[in-house]
Amino acid sequence: MNLSQISKLTEAEAREMLERIVWPNGVVCPHCGCTEGHTKLKGKKHRAGVWKCNKGCAEQFTVTVNTIMESSHLPIRIWLMAFSIICTSKKGVSALQLQRQLGLGSYRSAWHLCHRIRHAMAQNPLKGLLQGDVIVDETYVGGKPRKGGEKGIKGRGTRKTPVVALVERGGRVRSWPITRVNGKTLKSAIRKNVDKSATILTDEFSSYKGIGVHFDGGHHTVNHGAGEYMRFEGGKGITTNDAECYFSLLKRGVVGSFHHVSDRHLHRYCNEFSYRWNERKASDADRTAKALQQISGARLTYRDPVRKPLHVETLAD
Repeated sequence: MNLSQISKLTEAEAREMLERIVWPNGVVCPHCGCTEGHTKLKGKKHRAGVWKCNKGCAEQFTVTVNTIMESSHLPIRIWLMAFSIICTSKKGVSALQLQRQLGLGSYRSAWHLCHRIRHAMAQNPLKGLLQGDVIVDETYVGGKPRKGGEKGIKGRGTRKTPVVALVERGGRVRSWPITRVNGKTLKSAIRKNVDKSATILTDEFSSYKGIGVHFDGGHHTVNHGAGEYMRFEGGKGITTNDAECYFSLLKRGVVGSFHHVSDRHLHRYCNEFSYRWNERKASDADRTAKALQQISGARLTYRDPVRKPLHVETLAD
């Protein structure tokens, strides 16, 4: 269902749609996990969408309990529209724009809404290790330097936040911010996330040297410093273009949509862009529905995103 169709739903219809997406095989009690014997309460004293677990814990619940929507005062229809907008915006959408589009009462509500949706996008991590040809590259995310700050410094040596990405050729991506761009950090990330049968493709950065001994396909490089961006070896194209394509989307989002991204929240934006990249072959409706299926067990209170996050390198574990 597209955004136009969602916007025409009543709140009751939106709730029914969410129940079908979250409970595709029937109602599930979020308190005890019971899958049968539930009764929908329809009395005048009950809120809309309240169920009771009869064979399990005997507690009452709704489809939003123990999800990112729990305790939210926003209508479910607004939640569905927000999911549709974020899941279909190739280069992201700012909280301020979402506030205007959905008529939200404050920027704080829109900001928290966006982060909760990004949190849901990260709840179903990629299964297994990356395989095949895996391109590894790093980039630096941040705005232009202020007056009197660093000038003419690009890439390594800048004060911007480094982000590493591991991309299967034509397939999935994993990306997250790192604190140190060195051999120990990069090689550890590759070994933890890539299958031993894979082939590693990188640029000529010295920190990648020696990683090939851990993988059956070895390690192949392209020399960007000499203007080389694609070469053929044994009938196989050696390039880092897949990672460059992913980074271009991430940076276009930061520059064109968000304008500024805090270091403490950068991993959430990486989750958002990684999710859309991994689901790029799905239709807009399927991509949105899959994100909605991941809202369960993903509570994120307002206090959580404003706290200092875990050490960013642990996000790769």
